Amino acid sequence: MATKLEQLLTSLQASLGDKISKSIVEFGEITIECKAADYLNVCQILRDDSALKFEQLIDLSGVDYQAYGDGAYEGLRYAVVNHLLSVSLNQRVRLRVFAQDEDFPILPTLVETWPVANWFEREAFDLFGIMFENHPDLRRLLTDYGFVGHPFRKDFPMIGTVEMRYDPEQQRVIYQPVSIDQRNNVPRVIRSEGAHHG
Repeated sequence: MATKLEQLLTSLQASLGDKISKSIVEFGEITIECKAADYLNVCQILRDDSALKFEQLIDLSGVDYQAYGDGAYEGLRYAVVNHLLSVSLNQRVRLRVFAQDEDFPILPTLVETWPVANWFEREAFDLFGIMFENHPDLRRLLTDYGFVGHPFRKDFPMIGTVEMRYDPEQQRVIYQPVSIDQRNNVPRVIRSEGAHHG
């Protein structure tokens, strides 16, 4: 008899067919990929198909693959990963989709399919700079209004570019260039001379 995971994979293949560009079964979980052009359609099927019934979007996050695999990775840079749950059928699936344009990563919004996508997509926009077409309110969510850049991108400097402090003379918060010196984060190993190692 097929396991629950095998049954789900069969159902996904039957319902989505060649819309699945890649599927991976690892650690007892299924990850499927689709093309950006099929993204909305795939999500609709995942939600509405009677064998799938993924009623809930549990999480949506951006990913920057720029430094993935120690530079050995050759593929599109930005992806969105969705974690879906079917409460009624007690099953889960992960859906990954890559934005085609590295300079202006854009994907359709899932707000019409799962309204909870709203803030998740705002977070992915804020931190990774991924745009979501037809999103009703695509504003920054975690960084400040005047923030420049997207701090979760792999090429964003670790210490940032500006710092904020309260200026008592102006009686307001001001921004200024970072004054922290670049430092080596590699810990020094200190060994006592002549220590005997057995």
